[in-house]
Amino acid sequence: MKILITGGAGFIGSHLCDTLLDQNHNIVVIDNLILGKLENINHLFESERFKFIKEDLLNLGSLQQLFEEQSFEMVFHLAANSDIQKGGKDPEVDYNLTFNTTFNVLQCMKEFNVKKLFFASTSAIYGETSELLTEDFGPLQPVSNYGAGKLASEAFISAFSATYNIQTWITRFPNVVGERFTHGVIYDFIHKLKSNPEELIVLGNGEQNKPYLYVKDLVEGIIYVYNNSKEQFNVYNLGSYSRTKVKEIAQMVIEEMELNATIRYTGGDRGWIGDVPEFKYDLTKINRLGWEAKINSNDSVRIAIQKALGK
Repeated sequence: MKILITGGAGFIGSHLCDTLLDQNHNIVVIDNLILGKLENINHLFESERFKFIKEDLLNLGSLQQLFEEQSFEMVFHLAANSDIQKGGKDPEVDYNLTFNTTFNVLQCMKEFNVKKLFFASTSAIYGETSELLTEDFGPLQPVSNYGAGKLASEAFISAFSATYNIQTWITRFPNVVGERFTHGVIYDFIHKLKSNPEELIVLGNGEQNKPYLYVKDLVEGIIYVYNNSKEQFNVYNLGSYSRTKVKEIAQMVIEEMELNATIRYTGGDRGWIGDVPEFKYDLTKINRLGWEAKINSNDSVRIAIQKALGK
């Protein structure tokens, strides 16, 4: 297929590019390089089936021109603000980079008759709850602007899917880790310890408990969902049943960096406003489809730390 990947120079997007090129698709990446990096995709430029365009999805005129020129058969829409703390400080960040980017993509898909869409969603749409999260859990009450932007995006995608006959696949990511990441708890801990090898300051009480998924497992899950679910509108949680506490991540980073740093917790049950201290997916639906993660949460974290340290 001729595929557009938005945010394709980013952490997850670049891994998706690798996989789709290996499957002989023709790929066009659009990325504004705010979080994405050319070094993530430099190895792909030698392929005749790969094209990169530096552009902002908020520039609707340029996006329309791209759709008109390229005649896409499918869009994988991953571009968004993925820094929840940044979005919490300024609500316009997620309004523009998470929601309006999606709306512009949908507008172009409608205008240029593109009938297949994959959307990268998130556990953040569910809000804060101790209940097991199924795909039909509700009511949905996100506690971060990021989650709100993704949920609003899902709502418009649902409407466009029904109104304009766009077949849609949505997967809701957990915490994703691995090579090429640009932020997150592992990234923060490593940089804090490089700055001060004696002490690691951890936001919250360290008991925050979430599933972590290795990025290559995630991409495999995305492709599996696309290939094996055939409804007009398909929604799946992706993740692992196992979870990892922040205090365990802190200890693993210290071990892998071969330090004797002490850990100091700032206190409270969360790291920042908008942070969900813990969640757990029900993965029955994706497991019945035939997919499950190969690597558990703790091992995903360990691998990501090692990759970040060049091991």
